[in-house]
Amino acid sequence: MRASSRPAVAASGEEVGPDGVREPGGEVHAWLPGQNQTVCGLPLSRARLRRFPHVPFGYSSTDVLTDADPIGRICPRCLAATEGRRRDEKHGWVRHAPRP
Repeated sequence: MRASSRPAVAASGEEVGPDGVREPGGEVHAWLPGQNQTVCGLPLSRARLRRFPHVPFGYSSTDVLTDADPIGRICPRCLAATEGRRRDEKHGWVRHAPRP
């Protein structure tokens, strides 16, 4: 199986929605299908995380979780790794020669 470039969800728990589809619950991490660890480096089997390849990791740092959400926590390291897609962008600073 080839690793995907789009992160999916790995979570500590699961719930079954009204349509009968599994949904993530508990602590949520970003996971690249085809790999055995999360984006933040947590091993899936040792952390007992369930894989949800059908659920894209579409969370952002501005998302607000309530008590009604099945998700209790979104991993901040996974958020930083998936939101920080600035590697291809140019830096906003320019190096200048030192002062005389």
